[in-house]
Amino acid sequence: MASEACCQALHSGIDGLSSTDAKLRLCSHGPNRLELGEGRSTWRILWDQFSNVMLLMLLAVAAVSGAVALHQRSFPKDAIAILVIVLLNALLGYAQESRAQQALLALRNMAAPLVQVRRDADWQQLSSETLVPGDVIRLEAGDRVPADARLLEVADLAAQEAALTGEAEAVFKRSDPVLAVDTPVLERHNCLFQGTDVVRGRGVAVVTATGMGTQLGQIAGMLNTAGGERTPLQARLDGLAKALVMSALSLVAVVVVLGWLLGQPLLNLLEVSLSMAVAIVPEGLPAVITVTLAIGTQRMVRRAALIRRLPAVEALGSVTVICSDKTGTLTQNRQVVQELRVGCEAVAVSGQGYEPLGRLTSRGLTAPVGAESGCAPGARTLLLQAGVLCSDAEHKQRGDGHWEVLGDPTEGALSVAALKAGIDDFELRSHFRRVAEIPFSSDRQLMAVWIDDPQGALQQPLGVSAAGSTRLLISKGSPETVISLCERWIDGRGVIPLSATQRQWWMDQAQQLAAGGLRVLAFACAPHHPSPSQELQGLVFLGLMAQLDPARPEVGAAVATCRKAGIRPIMITGDHPLTARAIAASIGLAGAGSEVLLGRELEQLDDQELRQIVARCNIYARVAPEQKLRIVKALQASGEVVAMTGDGINDAPALKQAHIGVAMGRTGTDVSKEAADMVLLDDNFASIVNAVEEGRLVYANIRRFVKYILGSNVGELLTIGSAPLLGLVGVPLTPLQILWMNLVTDGLPALALALEPGDAQLMQRRPAQPGESIFARGLGRYILRIGVVFALIVISLMLLAERSGWPWPTMVFTTLCLAQMGHALSARSEQPLLQVPAFSNPWLLVAVALTSALQLLLLYVPPLARFFGTTPLSGQELLICVGFSLLLLLYLELEKLYGLGRLRSAADC
Repeated sequence: MASEACCQALHSGIDGLSSTDAKLRLCSHGPNRLELGEGRSTWRILWDQFSNVMLLMLLAVAAVSGAVALHQRSFPKDAIAILVIVLLNALLGYAQESRAQQALLALRNMAAPLVQVRRDADWQQLSSETLVPGDVIRLEAGDRVPADARLLEVADLAAQEAALTGEAEAVFKRSDPVLAVDTPVLERHNCLFQGTDVVRGRGVAVVTATGMGTQLGQIAGMLNTAGGERTPLQARLDGLAKALVMSALSLVAVVVVLGWLLGQPLLNLLEVSLSMAVAIVPEGLPAVITVTLAIGTQRMVRRAALIRRLPAVEALGSVTVICSDKTGTLTQNRQVVQELRVGCEAVAVSGQGYEPLGRLTSRGLTAPVGAESGCAPGARTLLLQAGVLCSDAEHKQRGDGHWEVLGDPTEGALSVAALKAGIDDFELRSHFRRVAEIPFSSDRQLMAVWIDDPQGALQQPLGVSAAGSTRLLISKGSPETVISLCERWIDGRGVIPLSATQRQWWMDQAQQLAAGGLRVLAFACAPHHPSPSQELQGLVFLGLMAQLDPARPEVGAAVATCRKAGIRPIMITGDHPLTARAIAASIGLAGAGSEVLLGRELEQLDDQELRQIVARCNIYARVAPEQKLRIVKALQASGEVVAMTGDGINDAPALKQAHIGVAMGRTGTDVSKEAADMVLLDDNFASIVNAVEEGRLVYANIRRFVKYILGSNVGELLTIGSAPLLGLVGVPLTPLQILWMNLVTDGLPALALALEPGDAQLMQRRPAQPGESIFARGLGRYILRIGVVFALIVISLMLLAERSGWPWPTMVFTTLCLAQMGHALSARSEQPLLQVPAFSNPWLLVAVALTSALQLLLLYVPPLARFFGTTPLSGQELLICVGFSLLLLLYLELEKLYGLGRLRSAADC
């Protein structure tokens, strides 16, 4: 709408609302603040911990065990021990999930507390929460926009909208244009948006939306509804729990039926069943996984990646796609002048960021017809001086030695380029005072200033004498606009008339730079131009400056590493498609002619069509926040494990939806950090790759100790189940003894396995397949195979001990514990133990020695022996247990040798 029509639609005007009308509207629309989602209550989170199928089975076992103990008039120590373990596991899960979400609080805090509002035809300073649609507000440089608003009056107003749109450049605003309904936020130059900042000028606007109705509020709404996708580890553990419980119940049923048919007492079968149920549940696994993830978190912090949610550590190792924002993530979020075109020369400008370190290197251009090649003396200096004098940004050094730009980054880049050529912006402005100006506007597409030059020092390259003119007009703007106002230019010999052919040559130069993704500014000047009141014409064209928000220097190598690791990087940005494609090509993310999908085109696609596009397209430009969310969802629907990086408010919903949300620690907003699973402390894209490497190591170690724990548990299960089928009366292992093995003799070595160092080929392999079971790639077969071998060894000992009159339950208990130590040593590597450095994981050696010592204490310390129901073994009996235990280690090592020999033969073939 036109501004007048907008006011009429809001039943408002330039004098704003009356206090009475404002109160009525406040009751109708509510306060101007963002509403929090309810989320799960503390009790709900705690209650949900008991929905785990393994814990439910343990609770049932505890109930039955307690009932049996009461029937036998004995102390229910097994039931109490099981309940303690269940409670500890539930509290552990609660501690992981109870961290409150603060993203919406951070969003709410972005609103300015006070704002200038016109009420009852008088300007007042009121709380921003009292704003309602129809209020007229006044803003100036330094203010934060308190609500969405339509501009009514503008005086050189520019807003920094990077937090909302993701783009670093300040956006100049106008009050007069009427835009199409589907104009994206990035291009709505007649509007201001809540949470953005006014960086230049001033303006008056009428409020069009408040609270959850603003663009910021819509993002908050998306945060409320974004899925918070379950990580691959969580999905795999759920599958593991269901598989274990179903297997245990099936095996228990078989043993009970066969035992009953063989004449075993039902009470004995019930006790065996309880022990089998406890044996199959890896009670120590949740604690081991939590500690493993915490260890991975500490390692990642040392590599500049802060993990906010533990399951994200493992999920990083499964990532197949990284969706990255461009500005501030792949690029430096700083405009830098890359090249000058002056005379018939191209001047490359080296250097990074705002540091005034770099060189200017010239190369010749083919001169247009009628022009002299080369560059006239002083022309390059005049172009750089014009860039400084026709801008308002300041370039200064902070106390810590780093350089920064105050003001528009585009203008700040001009001062940086000048300083690289030895031109100090502060000194230059102090010598040449500005006496008049025409501010930049999107209508004119240029800015003009009049500079006092009494000695004519600036005008020497123009061939103007000191007495000829004491004032110089300098203009900068779009090439199309500035070149059209010029009648002369400076070639290799000096100022000459600008012919039609030469004008077209300069337009081609500008288009060539723009095609490379550069932002191009044209500069011109004119002596003798009296004042802004006269129309600009007859200017002398000085040249072009091309800027770019450059890629981070380390990003190219990080992208290459991603590709080797089977990870697909994708760029999603609100920037221009040419710029996006140029940056993508420069870092190796995509080819120079790669497909770029625009936000408007994406909006026309249904979900099925979008899924087909995301399978091949790696660059998305002019994308709105809700569209980023759709892209992430489309990738997830295609089975990808998605990491989403970003730093702005607009990234927060997609960060929350992705399997892994990655926020920038330095430039990122509070909103993005709170919505993310991981925060990069150095804003370095390469740190994501380092974090992925750590995540892969964590997942490899999780698989390592899962095969160790479950292989042992299957051996326990088969041993217990075989006793009644072999005619033995009694239970080889009580639930309390099984809990000891699962928590201590399994747990300590498993924790040590979590510290196993990674191998050099970790980032040369493809990530785990999306949706793959934790038993995939031979792990399930290994667990069953080792469990059967383990059980056969222990069952052989059990039969020998029972027939020899030895205390066979205690010998079975001891052999199982000691054999697991050998299993732990073997499980650390696919290589034979003799080929693995003995002290590369000293923690495992300590864990094995400590666990073996604790097991002996259970045999020979009377109070412990009575509590755990063990019998002290003689030296001969203990040696027999050790001998049978070593058989498992011997088998494991022989299996490795056979397997390695087979692999080597295949490789030789």
